[in-house]
Amino acid sequence: MESKKKSLMLELQGLLLLNVLMLCMARKHITTIDWVVKEASYTRLCSTKKILTVNGLFPGPPIYMRKGDRLKVNVRNEGDYNITIHWHGVRQPRNPWSDGPNYVTQCPIRPGANFTYEIILSDEEGTLWWHAHSDWSRATVHGALIVLPKQGKSYPFAKPHKEVPIILGSWFKGDVMEIIETALENGGEPNLSDAFTINGQPGDLYNCSKQGTFKMLVDYGKTYLLRIIGAVMNEEMFFMVANHNMTVVGTDGAYIKPITTSYIMITPGQTMDVLITANQSSSHYYMASRAYAGLVYDNTTTTAILQYRGTYVAPSTPSFPNLPNYTDIDSVTNFTRRLMALANKDYPIDVPQFVDTRLYIAISVNNFSCVNNSCDGHNGSRLAASLNNISFVEPSIDVLQAYYRRIKHVYKSDFPNEPPYYFNFTGDNLSDTLVTPERGTKVKILNYNSSVEIVFQGTNVMNAAENHPMHLHGNSFYLVGYGFGNFDNETDPKSYNLVDPPLVNTIGIPTKGWAAIRFRADNPGYGSCIVIWTDILAGAWTLF
Repeated sequence: MESKKKSLMLELQGLLLLNVLMLCMARKHITTIDWVVKEASYTRLCSTKKILTVNGLFPGPPIYMRKGDRLKVNVRNEGDYNITIHWHGVRQPRNPWSDGPNYVTQCPIRPGANFTYEIILSDEEGTLWWHAHSDWSRATVHGALIVLPKQGKSYPFAKPHKEVPIILGSWFKGDVMEIIETALENGGEPNLSDAFTINGQPGDLYNCSKQGTFKMLVDYGKTYLLRIIGAVMNEEMFFMVANHNMTVVGTDGAYIKPITTSYIMITPGQTMDVLITANQSSSHYYMASRAYAGLVYDNTTTTAILQYRGTYVAPSTPSFPNLPNYTDIDSVTNFTRRLMALANKDYPIDVPQFVDTRLYIAISVNNFSCVNNSCDGHNGSRLAASLNNISFVEPSIDVLQAYYRRIKHVYKSDFPNEPPYYFNFTGDNLSDTLVTPERGTKVKILNYNSSVEIVFQGTNVMNAAENHPMHLHGNSFYLVGYGFGNFDNETDPKSYNLVDPPLVNTIGIPTKGWAAIRFRADNPGYGSCIVIWTDILAGAWTLF
């Protein structure tokens, strides 16, 4: 009997040792790739300039992973500016140090230094992207992050013949870092982009650009998956392919109920998975994208070409799509309201039905006064942006480090749950007393696993209402409601979709409107920030 016990103990110890060895081996075999951030010369719009790139590529190298994978990316900065990299839409469970927002979850990588990020995937599946998260370097430092199904699993739709990343971007003739530094120094709006791009190319409608226009070759009858990424700096974009319908099957790394449409509207930071079937006459067809108007915007149009393989007489000019007008708010609303989560047994969702913490956050464009009205903003002021009248001040130490090491005087944990005062947020000609915010580095503390609702309220302070893109780090969230005018806490929640709202990480707050999101704060220890994607210094807040 005693010998049997010893034998059993030895077997158990052996199994334990084997498990430990297997775990160690698994950890040791996380793939590492090397990236070098460096300048490279690129020619666009008849002129050549140096831009910041990863490994000399623009757009940067795509990353392909499978659901649940891990990957290490060693980034060496050989540029002239500080840099960080953000893995947009990746939750990074218990791994905030690799998320990338400078001075929020990490100090930036200085020129000559390196930093190794670890990308930890969880339930994301579909198209995401990565980009620099420091100043305006993301204009050229960005690329696709494609999350494929786990090995042996399939898509919730028929496997496409081919997958093609489509990255919508911005091109500036000037040095992007000098543009934003000048704007911040003088307090005015930065220059508008000189072109939009598709996969780094402006397209046929711009000077000196026709030769480089991106061409997507297709075979008649085949279906293709376009992985569309909104890497444009400021503007929300319409996108169409002439004479072809599209079927949107995913947004922000999550699947939705398929919707067939002739166009999409995509916000900076958003991604969409779109199926397109080559079912038209063999010819050339323009893909085209242009802005949905804000206060100021680039009114040009970027193009690429969908080109059928085969023998035929090519047209002198490809067919052009009938894009929605720059100010077509109905097209924006009609598209957005159709987005609903797939929400089936294979892709379940978990929408919080009850809420522990509610926040009502007013988004405003503001200004600070300048001596002798000497700045370039409205009436000689300095432009700013705020959330609940707090304009974010970038600290000298990253907030996450200060939190864990209990370093005092870096931030305050008193970000308000609501605006400091209420007014007709979306009214016209609002009082000048509303235009000056408070400066601060504010944090909101959330309890682990609490259910959170945030209502973002757009405002018309300074008559500057526009559609604000908003992004949450560390958590995707459910877009449960949106509308125009001032949010009504009594009536508007009755229209919430708590059954199958889309699970996203970036949304556009409607012009003179509001949007409501819900999520569970189940990523402990995470330094997460909500950012106004805009071309002026934004308000931001963090939570743990």
